[in-house]
Amino acid sequence: MANSTSKFAVIGMGQFGHAIARKLTQRGAEVLAIDIDEQLIDDIAEEVAYAVALDATDPKALASQNISDYDAVVIAIGTNFEQLTLCAVTLLELDIKRIIARATGPVQQTILEKIGIREVLIPESEVATIVTEKLLNPSIVSYLELPDDYRIAQLKPPEVAIGRSIGELDLRDRYNLSLITITKELEVIKNGRVILEEHIDIPNSATEIGEDDFMLIFGKQVDIERFLEINE
Repeated sequence: MANSTSKFAVIGMGQFGHAIARKLTQRGAEVLAIDIDEQLIDDIAEEVAYAVALDATDPKALASQNISDYDAVVIAIGTNFEQLTLCAVTLLELDIKRIIARATGPVQQTILEKIGIREVLIPESEVATIVTEKLLNPSIVSYLELPDDYRIAQLKPPEVAIGRSIGELDLRDRYNLSLITITKELEVIKNGRVILEEHIDIPNSATEIGEDDFMLIFGKQVDIERFLEINE
């Protein structure tokens, strides 16, 4: 969770940048939103701590916002790769602590890495991977790809696991998987309305898997698929 003193700058207020700026703010971070388009800045202004219309390839303009004081800068420029590259070079010259840049494909990713950007995101590719996994394995609710073919997956328990304890399932020895936690959706009343709220349980060997539970699993892709196959 973001610390209340965390400070982030997001450059580019298209759909992707706007969403990041808004979510960071919701998590308690102080966010500076930057775009050359004044209309886009007006659209985000009430959702973040600071919103400024400026040319993010101009080092003086960026320095005027004390950009080097921020914990990280996200370059979310999506349509103009030349502008993105110039912005990245400018930030590198300003010795920014941490730069995260968006690319639209592997070629752009390679170029950004060559000029010195260590963290490059390809949102479309990551979303495609998640959608692919959810289509191939409908039991998977959410999914995070890690190095060396490891995954963290939130999934619905196979039918044969429902009503059995963690100890009985013996995930580690049978499937080479680790159960991180179990989440449950519970009905709660807030402001006179019934809503679903997610609650996290710390499981032990006696914890039973419920039909409406979600299991957060860590392991290799092949082992997760092997575990899910007992549903069939």
